[in-house]
Amino acid sequence: MRKIVINKCYGGFGLSDEAEKILFNKARNPYGKEFFSIQRHVNRSDPLLVELVEELGSKCWGDHAELKIVEIPEDVEWEIIEYDGIEYIAEQHRKWY
Repeated sequence: MRKIVINKCYGGFGLSDEAEKILFNKARNPYGKEFFSIQRHVNRSDPLLVELVEELGSKCWGDHAELKIVEIPEDVEWEIIEYDGIEYIAEQHRKWY
């Protein structure tokens, strides 16, 4: 199973200052300094992020965030769907706009 971090409350995904520092140090900065001001681009299935959420629980939540780990089958192509900050995982399929 693949573990993915999502936000489950209004406001949006975000990490606490403590969680940002820990992730930054553990990851040895693969995202660049901008990562911490643009958290939307973090890989939500990154094992370091998942581990951080499992270890810190609510201490890793940013302002207006309530992070949760969702498990899905490894072979599923997935995407995060968001409305007003609340997120869920959906299987990817074709879309036209």
